[in-house]
Amino acid sequence: MSRFSFPATFTPDESDGGFVVTFQDLPEAITQGDSMEQAFAEAADCLEEAIAARIDDKLDIPNPSPPADGDYLVPVPIQTALKAALYLAMCEAGITSLQLAHTLKLEKEVLEEESQ
Repeated sequence: MSRFSFPATFTPDESDGGFVVTFQDLPEAITQGDSMEQAFAEAADCLEEAIAARIDDKLDIPNPSPPADGDYLVPVPIQTALKAALYLAMCEAGITSLQLAHTLKLEKEVLEEESQ
């Protein structure tokens, strides 16, 4: 699942203390924590939200860059990684969720979900 582990930079926050966390591959994903442990937990949550937002907005999910010196790899939670893998496979195949539902004989459930 290294396809869904992204390098994060943990920068000490000189003015407020703690750490600011950024992801070079996902510039919209920025968070912070008062301790390294809290910053890492916040980073995992922030990364999950960024990937989910890209899926919802039908945007690209980039391949993770190699980590720079001092970066930490932050994995996407498994459920989100599976959703992202399915999303990427559908994009690559050029099929919509409705076409996938038809193939899986789930059209009614997808139509109901999309109408909500």
